[in-house]
Amino acid sequence: MDVTAHDDPLYKKIALRLIPFMMVLYLVAFLDRVNVSFAALTMNAELGLSAAVYGWGAGIFFLGYFLFEVPSNLILERVGARRWIARIMITWGLVSAGMAFVQGPTSFYVLRFLLGVAEAGFLPGMILYLTYWFPQERLARFVGLFMMAVPLASAIGAPLSSLLLQTHGFLGLSGWQWLFILEGLPACGLGLAVLAYLPDGPATAHWLSDDDRATVAARFEADRAGAKTRLHAALGPALADSRVWLLGLTYFGIVVGLYGVGMWLPQLVKALGYGIEQVGLMVAIPYAVSALAMLFWGRRSDRKAERVMHVALPTMLSAAGLLAAVLLPPNIWSIAALGVATVGIYATLGPFWGVPPLFLERTAAAGGIALINSVGNLGGFLGPIVVGFSLQHTGSAHVGLVAVTACLAASVAAVLITGRRLAAAARPAAAGAPS
Repeated sequence: MDVTAHDDPLYKKIALRLIPFMMVLYLVAFLDRVNVSFAALTMNAELGLSAAVYGWGAGIFFLGYFLFEVPSNLILERVGARRWIARIMITWGLVSAGMAFVQGPTSFYVLRFLLGVAEAGFLPGMILYLTYWFPQERLARFVGLFMMAVPLASAIGAPLSSLLLQTHGFLGLSGWQWLFILEGLPACGLGLAVLAYLPDGPATAHWLSDDDRATVAARFEADRAGAKTRLHAALGPALADSRVWLLGLTYFGIVVGLYGVGMWLPQLVKALGYGIEQVGLMVAIPYAVSALAMLFWGRRSDRKAERVMHVALPTMLSAAGLLAAVLLPPNIWSIAALGVATVGIYATLGPFWGVPPLFLERTAAAGGIALINSVGNLGGFLGPIVVGFSLQHTGSAHVGLVAVTACLAASVAAVLITGRRLAAAARPAAAGAPS
């Protein structure tokens, strides 16, 4: 369905009102999730945490995330985005700041697990929330724009975290403790801001006119009517749909790559002999490029009205980058190859999250998107662990990176199979449509 020209100012107005604020929320969320990778530059030695212990602690976040993801998104649909997102942000901010009081492996594991529990539901809730506002042919660009906060969090957070590590000894606290406190507490304030700023949906947005709300509702209904492959509105059939599980497998491999590289990249750069400030600047570069790639690739996916190959191609690029990093000697070029892999991984995200709304809506979308995200984020548990195991037992990340590459290859296969099943489901509906 073609986008009518008179819709453009309306959706631009909606995007300008929502997307920047949502990006700030996600930027803070992701920073609190991954700042442990910079804290580890000094925390591990101070607390005596081995590479394996750090890998388990970095990954155990995703077990808590997995267990509470689907219930959290179903609660969001019931009570509304405004209240539930506020709750998520306030609790995760408190837990993240509490990471400053880690004393050893046990408290490290417990707090990382609780951080996952607190944050569960945030990303799928935001993806679901965007489907309330934007029709399918616009969705990937706005999901991609929103998710640009992820690489931006690392691009901004890398030099910021390096700077905060220099506060070592201030008021008797270590630099890594100040890092957790000063990067965790802003989430609490933003949680309160959500209550005042974020409407539950178009119907409660006071800044839209009655005509605007009617247009959004009409476009939403037209989108539903025109989607030949969208079959599920109820939760049960959606959770039994093989395409949901295939997308979960696809996202699993992507997330293995995202965190298998991201949680270790600062330490891999530092191992080449660079100082902490240099590490921050070098790590920021691939994430800044990733943000631009996400914007470009999401827009291209919308313009071409194509999702599957826009997920598969950058995933292939990521796998190629990781293989190059394994084959190259440990120097600046191997780090550059990891940067290429990072760019590819992030480019997948906008088009990927445009796939579930092709066949899910209402409660099915809430549960299905949450299930895909929770299964996929188990990759965040595996990725840091396999790289940590490789470093601990072989002295090199190569074995771990090969395992990550295999997971990315599985993602490519899974999303291509999903595309074939979406196409097969569309053919009978198209054949039965009136001419």
